[in-house]
Amino acid sequence: MIVLSAFADEISQDPRAQIETLARHGIRHIEFRAIHGTNVLDLSDAQHEEFRDLLRAAGFGLSAIGSPIGKIRITEPFGPHLDRFERALDLAAFYDTPRVRVFSFYIPPGDEPEIHRAEVLARMRELAARAEGRRVSLFLENEKGIYGDHASRVSQILDVVDSPWLSHAFDPANYLEVGQDVREAWSLLQPRVRHFHVKDYDAKSHKNVPAGHGDGLIPELLGRAVRDGYEGFAVLEPHLVVAEASFGFTGPERFADAATALRSILVEQEIEFA
Repeated sequence: MIVLSAFADEISQDPRAQIETLARHGIRHIEFRAIHGTNVLDLSDAQHEEFRDLLRAAGFGLSAIGSPIGKIRITEPFGPHLDRFERALDLAAFYDTPRVRVFSFYIPPGDEPEIHRAEVLARMRELAARAEGRRVSLFLENEKGIYGDHASRVSQILDVVDSPWLSHAFDPANYLEVGQDVREAWSLLQPRVRHFHVKDYDAKSHKNVPAGHGDGLIPELLGRAVRDGYEGFAVLEPHLVVAEASFGFTGPERFADAATALRSILVEQEIEFA
């Protein structure tokens, strides 16, 4: 079964508005990235207590902590970032959500990624080892400018680290942005996909579009995933109005378009969802 979730900060920075909008669309999980204009890792303990109370009162859960871990340059010091990673692991326990989204570090512009291969792999091993110690699953997302922007390097990371606590969060739009063939990426990585971000992209207009309206092959991929035994989250991250490196915005009106498009795909593909 597919379980629906969303990056609710694409709707609003007001957590009550996030929950109200998602509930209208039958979505009961959030990929927690931000509220009140503040990243999940930078919120105070009191803010987390308040948000957890809101989630419980509304019958909501989290699909993952949508952390920015791995979104620093590979040349920046790792120690302070590990402290932030420990915060992410603490929050996974606090919300009873043993899942954290991570990245594989920005490569300085102009550098060949392979120059930084050893350091990337060493850092990813450390993240996976710490996650294993806390029994938290890490979902490695592909993204432009990151070492793991193409499927071959995502596969390399997963193969070398070789940890059951590190798997792939597949983002078709992010692959399209770097010129990666989405079907090729899926064929290479499908056995390691444990999380699916629903974000589509029109390669001609260079814009994000509702699922199924672009070149991301989302109906095909979700259909193949479920037939191959995928059971997990389909997380809406539409980026229909703003698409920045660390932020996306869709708004409540366009979010309705995104949610309707995804539900239509699931119905057409005869995929059970909740």
